Amino acid sequence: MNLKTDKVGIIGSGSWATALAKILLENVDEINWFIRKKSTINSFKRNKHNPRYLHEVEFDTDRINFCSDVNCVVANSDIIIVAVPSAFLPSVFMEVKDLSGKYILSGVKGIVTEENLLVAQYLQKYFNVDHDRIGVLAGPCHAEEVAREKLSYLTVACTTEEKAKKFTRLIECEYIYTTPSDDIWGTEYAAVLKNIIAIAAGIAHGQRFGDNFHAVLISRAIQEIKRFVDVVHPITRDIKAPAYLGDLMVTSYSQFSRNRTFGSMLGKGYSVKAAQLELNMVAEGYYASKSIHRINQKYQVDMPICEAVYKILYEKIPPHKVFTELTRKLC
Repeated sequence: MNLKTDKVGIIGSGSWATALAKILLENVDEINWFIRKKSTINSFKRNKHNPRYLHEVEFDTDRINFCSDVNCVVANSDIIIVAVPSAFLPSVFMEVKDLSGKYILSGVKGIVTEENLLVAQYLQKYFNVDHDRIGVLAGPCHAEEVAREKLSYLTVACTTEEKAKKFTRLIECEYIYTTPSDDIWGTEYAAVLKNIIAIAAGIAHGQRFGDNFHAVLISRAIQEIKRFVDVVHPITRDIKAPAYLGDLMVTSYSQFSRNRTFGSMLGKGYSVKAAQLELNMVAEGYYASKSIHRINQKYQVDMPICEAVYKILYEKIPPHKVFTELTRKLC
């Protein structure tokens, strides 16, 4: 991997993809960018910003090679940044012909629901991408704060820290600090789980639970995450590190968290469908909840918070009833 010669492409057009594009252009001369809708590309070129997300970020579009054909971006890029919602990943990648020799950095904070696969697992299974060529981005980091150049921290996980360091050079800049990690599976699972927990935090907020309960919920949640990742990928890790506890906290408390907002609507009495329609963005925790429930049928880890969210989302049990039971389990 060589930043001076390698070409970089982005797959995705949402807020996180837009924030990553801003970061990348701090370090490389130009990028290739897959955006499916030609009308979005035309508007972007005309107005110098993404017409749907992070309007305040103005781009030098002369440094961006837009393409509505994903294979155009893949063919002309050595390093590919993936930043699409996990629910849409298969529909995007079913068009991809070949990823041979590519380095992939996943900014997808979700799981491929139909098969219960992490993104790294999905890419290995269907495109034979070696795990040594895959990196995973972990927070805590919201796209909205990147847009405002607020100091943010990202963890990049690979199979070894040395490989992770190569990816960190791609995204480090004045307002982005990075940490390399060798916990590619733990960080990716933690990113999935924190979205489910954030829905629980939102439900608690919508049900008018106070700060005291929120503090207990998050402290129990990080223990829940540790139990799970220690079983599925048993290595030495510091669960208090930003990629785990930090990402959980910002996703559970921030005004920018779509999962927390989604949960808050449920807590206030919205149906799941109504909350999804009003949010008008993807809450990754909705899809993740089903996958983690299925995966945990194998591992049987004690996960009362994730199970509570699953019951509300998929068994349609009223939030107040589920949380009455949950509060007793958190003692």
